[in-house]
Amino acid sequence: MNPEDLLTLVRLRMPFGKYQGWLLADLPGPYLAWFAREGFPDSELGRLLALMHEIDHNGLGGLLEPLRGT
Repeated sequence: MNPEDLLTLVRLRMPFGKYQGWLLADLPGPYLAWFAREGFPDSELGRLLALMHEIDHNGLGGLLEPLRGT
C-alpha cells in the first residue's frame, strides 16, 4: 500500500453502481463485503476497494478521519 492511497480513499468517488458518487471511504461495509465475495474489479479502483474493505473489516476507519478535508 502506498500512503497516498489513504488520501485517495477520502477524495475519490465511486464511479458506478448503487453508491455512485459516494466517497470510497464512505461506502458501507456490506457493499465492500459483497465485492470481496464477488470479486473486486481488475483495476486501480478494484485495488482501492479491496483496501477500503480491509480497513472497514478490521475497524480501522478512524485512520481516515484526519485525512478528510485535506
